[in-house]
Amino acid sequence: MTLLAVMLSGVLLGLAGLHLLWAIGFWWPIRDERRLVAAVVGFRHATRMPGPFPCALVALGLITAAWWPWFASGWIAQGGAVALAVVFLIRGILAWRPGWRRITPQEPFRTYDSKVYGPLCLALGAGFAALAVKG
Repeated sequence: MTLLAVMLSGVLLGLAGLHLLWAIGFWWPIRDERRLVAAVVGFRHATRMPGPFPCALVALGLITAAWWPWFASGWIAQGGAVALAVVFLIRGILAWRPGWRRITPQEPFRTYDSKVYGPLCLALGAGFAALAVKG
């Protein structure tokens, strides 16, 4: 379980780092804001990255999730792992739901969502579910 916790934390901290870069206006890995929006936001008619506050808020959530596997054992830690599993599994499933696909039609986001973002969220959800079951 320690290896699983390290892997979950590493991935989540990497994603938090990306969101922190976006919060300070550093567009990476794509320098052009419009192209970055099309790759990572995907919402219909979106042309600008979300502002500093939303990006920082997502980063904070990801940092909290990365820290969670190291939380002391007990019902709070287990409940949090279940909650994180549910959140990531729902986000992962959304990648293939018609309603989500209608509101996020931009390419290449649409393709990345079904081939990268959705499967990654499902893997994170499964990891947190495994941690919750192991207690």
